[in-house]
Amino acid sequence: MTEAAGVGVDLELKKILLPGLNMRPAHMSYMSDEQTNELPQVLVLEPPSVFSCLESQFPNRFHFLKPWLSKLTLTQFLTSYAQSVRALLCRGGGVKLTSPILDCLPSLKLVVTSSVGVDHLDLLELRRRGVAIAYAGNLFSQDVADMAVGLLIDVLRKLSAGDRFVRQGLWSTERNFPLGLKLSGKRVGIVGLGKIGSEVAKRLEGFNCRISYNSRTKKSAVPYSYHSNVYELATNCEALIICCGLTEETRHMINREVMLALGKDGVIINVGRGAIINEKEMIQCLIQGEIGGAGLDVFENEPNISEQLFNLDNVVLSPHAAVSTYESAVGLVKLLVDNLEAFFSNQPLVSPFLN
Repeated sequence: MTEAAGVGVDLELKKILLPGLNMRPAHMSYMSDEQTNELPQVLVLEPPSVFSCLESQFPNRFHFLKPWLSKLTLTQFLTSYAQSVRALLCRGGGVKLTSPILDCLPSLKLVVTSSVGVDHLDLLELRRRGVAIAYAGNLFSQDVADMAVGLLIDVLRKLSAGDRFVRQGLWSTERNFPLGLKLSGKRVGIVGLGKIGSEVAKRLEGFNCRISYNSRTKKSAVPYSYHSNVYELATNCEALIICCGLTEETRHMINREVMLALGKDGVIINVGRGAIINEKEMIQCLIQGEIGGAGLDVFENEPNISEQLFNLDNVVLSPHAAVSTYESAVGLVKLLVDNLEAFFSNQPLVSPFLN
């Protein structure tokens, strides 16, 4: 741990993990009104998990507008307080940034999101209005890749199931715990060979896995086998790891047909977005033994999870925590601030989303 990370770790972790929900009125600050008015205004549409840490570490950099603390409706708040706002901070999976909200923000020129995914942003409308986007970029790639491989090992070797077996006192009575499967040498398909997918592949090389992938385009610089569609990929794999983003094209891309192609011993790992899998069809395939197991960090209707998944011993569940490391939380605070400061200084964004 670095010297900076070691200072007040417990306190800072609490700040990082708890949303910034102080109870001061939304339009007030810790400084005088005159001092506040001199700071660049940033509308926080819905606070990222690291917002309280950001606000405490950089109290005199920005004047944050917090509509969630106001008694006004969001539209009323934006109309009353945000007409001159040029920068907006939001989180993935929160309020959808669509035309009705953008209509209330005539001066908006920058959206900074704390996520890698941008499915909560109306990209076409933002582009039409000339609004730039900054996102988390490559910040979480290693964390998510670690989680993907961890889930794969857990499902194959039955780590969580074994933990339950021991804790429930079954070892002394039933004795025989079911056999697992080895990861080494497995044929693994990666759906989406971008930053995260490439990190996953790098880790799986250490297990001598035979790696293939599906992506929007073939990557000429990689040694892995390319398949132009996910059905073909699943047919040639024993495990699928989903690393792509959610779009209209990828929604429910992993359906029953793909799962049947994967086979009864096949494993699905999802660290992308929940709706990339047809969850109902996946649950039926798991119950009926048509696929071997699943490791899921994301879900279609999170945090509301189908209770059918709770009783399946071949499923490992994680609360969308792939990016949740102390190191990345600290890095995210810095990245958000760096992007905001670059914008207000007329400098290039640190992590622009280009699409």
